[in-house]
Amino acid sequence: MRRNSAKVLVDGEPQVWLGANFWSRTGGPLMWRNYSPQVVRDELRVLHDHGLRQTRSFFYWPDFMPEPDRVDEEKVEHFADFLDAHHEVGMTSIPTFIVGHMSGDNWDPAWRDGRDLYADVWLVSRQAWFVQRMTERFAAHPAVAGWLISNEMPIYGRLRHEPKAPTEQVTAWAQLMVQAVRAGGGHQPVSLGDGAWGIEVTGSDNGFSVRDTGALVDFVGPHVYRIDSDPVRQHLKAAFLCELSAVAGKPVVLEEFGLSSDQVSPENAAHYYRQTLNNSLLAGATGWIAWNNTDYDDLIAQGPYSHHPFEMHFGITDSAGNPKPPLHELDEFARTLSAVDFARCERPDAQAALVVTEYLERGYPFSQDDDRPLIFTSLEQAHVAAREADLPVGFTRERDGVDPDCSLYLLPCVKQIQGPTWQRLRERVADGAVLYLSYTAGEVDHHRQPWIPYLDETFGVEKQITYGVVDQVVDEVVEMTFAADFGDIAAGEVLRFPVAGNEHSRSYLPVRPRGAEVVATDAHGRPALLRYPTGKGEAVLCTYPIEHFAARTARVNPEDTHRLYSALARIAGIDRLVTVDDPRVFADALVHEDGRTFAWLVSQHDHEVTVTPTAPGRAVHDLHTGEELAEVVLPAYGVRVVELRTS
Repeated sequence: MRRNSAKVLVDGEPQVWLGANFWSRTGGPLMWRNYSPQVVRDELRVLHDHGLRQTRSFFYWPDFMPEPDRVDEEKVEHFADFLDAHHEVGMTSIPTFIVGHMSGDNWDPAWRDGRDLYADVWLVSRQAWFVQRMTERFAAHPAVAGWLISNEMPIYGRLRHEPKAPTEQVTAWAQLMVQAVRAGGGHQPVSLGDGAWGIEVTGSDNGFSVRDTGALVDFVGPHVYRIDSDPVRQHLKAAFLCELSAVAGKPVVLEEFGLSSDQVSPENAAHYYRQTLNNSLLAGATGWIAWNNTDYDDLIAQGPYSHHPFEMHFGITDSAGNPKPPLHELDEFARTLSAVDFARCERPDAQAALVVTEYLERGYPFSQDDDRPLIFTSLEQAHVAAREADLPVGFTRERDGVDPDCSLYLLPCVKQIQGPTWQRLRERVADGAVLYLSYTAGEVDHHRQPWIPYLDETFGVEKQITYGVVDQVVDEVVEMTFAADFGDIAAGEVLRFPVAGNEHSRSYLPVRPRGAEVVATDAHGRPALLRYPTGKGEAVLCTYPIEHFAARTARVNPEDTHRLYSALARIAGIDRLVTVDDPRVFADALVHEDGRTFAWLVSQHDHEVTVTPTAPGRAVHDLHTGEELAEVVLPAYGVRVVELRTS
C-alpha cells in the first residue's frame, strides 16, 4: 500500500519547510506594539545561520483589527517590515490570521462581545473580511510561503468545558475563511492552524473533522505536546499522530512541537527534538515548525507568561538570542534533509497494514465515545511494536475500505469492526494474506466482549466466553511458551507480556481449537496464540490484549510484541529493506526518485551502542564519505543516516 509522503507544492515544486513559530523577544504576542526592526533582523539571522528557512507568524487579532471594519495601519506596516526582513536574510513566513489563543491564554477584540465565532453570521463575515484584507496586502510579497487561518481554533472557539462546536458549522466557517484567502489573491498553500485535533486523529470530537476540512486545505498541521509514561512512546508520539493526520491524503507539516526548558534538562531537550524530527520524518511528515524561536525572560510580568511562566522558555534560543540545544538539533536535521535531497524522497510502499477501525472516528447508534481511548492507545502501542520490529506499516482506514495490496493486516485489540470489513479481511486471507487479531473485552461495562462476527470460523476455534462475564487475568505477567516454530520464534522460546488494565480489559479469551494449531500456550496451559490456514493465507489469534496491556504500562518498551510482529512479517513473506537485531534501534528507509535508498537508524538507548544493520542485497555506506560500513556507532538517543547500495 502507498504511504503518505506528500510534500507541500508551490508552482508544482515540492517544498520542505523547516522553521520556527515566531514572536519577537521584544513583546511576545504584543511584539507589534513594541516592534524593533533591528531585533527582528537579529533574531531571524540566528535562525537562518542554523539552517531554518521559515517562520510561522501571527496577526495578534486585538491589535490588528481594533474595530470590526478597520485594520491598524501601524501594525500592518510593522508586519510589512517583518516580511521585508525575511526576504533580506533569505527566509519566508507563514502568516496566521485569527490569533485569539496562544500559550495558555485567550483574548478577543473588544468588539467581539461574546458572539459565536462559527455560527454568528456577522462575526464570521468580519473574520472573512479581515482575512481577505490581510491577504490582499501581502499576497504578492515574496516572503509569504503560505497562510494559516487560525491558531488552535478548537480551544479559542470553544473552551474545554463548553459543548463542542457543530462540525457542519466549523466546516462551513473553514470553507469561508479559505475562500477569503483566495478572494484576496492568496495563491500560496493554505491550512487552518487548528492543530489537527479532530476525531480522526485523536478519537475526541471537537467539531473539527480532519477529513472534512482536509478537502479544503493544501496541508494538514498537527500540533503535538502530548506526554507519556513510556520514553519510547514519547519519542514516537508525534510520528504516530502524523500517521493518523494523513487521513485527508494531504501533506503533513508538524506545525507545532517543542518543550519548555523549565521542564527538561538541556541534554534531554536535545534528545527529544532529535527523536521527534527524525521519527516524524519516517512517519510521513514533510515539514517542521518548532515552538518557538526565543525565550521571553524580560516579559515575566506580561501575560500569558505571568500566569504560565514556563511558557517563557519554549525558545530554541535564549532571551539574548543564543542558540539552545534544540536549535543545534534543527541545524543538524537541516543538513540531513539537504544531504538526502529530501524533497525528492518518498517512503517505500508498505506490505503490512495497521487497521484503523471506523469506531475511532465515527459514532454508531448505541456505540459509546468511551470505547475510543482503548482503540487509540492500542493502535499507538502497535505502532511502537512495529517500529521496534523494523516493520514498515501503513495505516489503512476501515472507513475508506481496507487496502487490498497488503500481505499482513494487524488488528491490535480490536473490539469493534464493521461486518462488511470483516468479510473483506476474510477474503484477503483466502487470497493469501495473514490476518492478526488480539482479543480485547474493552475497558467499559457496556457490550463488554467483542462485536466481531464469525470469530470462530475465521480463527478455527470455539470460544468459551460466558455471557457478560470476563475471564480475568490473575498473573502479573503473561508468559507465552511456543510449542512450534513461528516465523523467527523457535519452539521452546518464551515471550513475556506485563499485565495491566482495569476490571474489564484485564481479561483473556478462552478458546478450544477447532482446526487451529496452538502455537503458544500460557502458564496455565491454555491457548495463547493460534494459527489457522484458510485458502492461501492464514489467520492468527492472540487470546490476550497484549498491546493494551503495554499501552497501560509505564516504561514498558521494548516489550515482546515486537517479536510477534517480526514473526508475522516473516510468515507473511514481507521483505524489509533494513533491519537491526535490537528493538531499541529503529531502522527504516526512504527512496529517492533517482533510485538511491537511505536508511535511518534511530537509537532508544541512553548510552552509546554499536549495531550491525542488515540490508538484503545491499551494503551500508556512510552518507558523506561513501565508505562501506560493517557496523554503525550510535550515541545516546542518536540518529545516523546511511546509504544502502546494491551489492
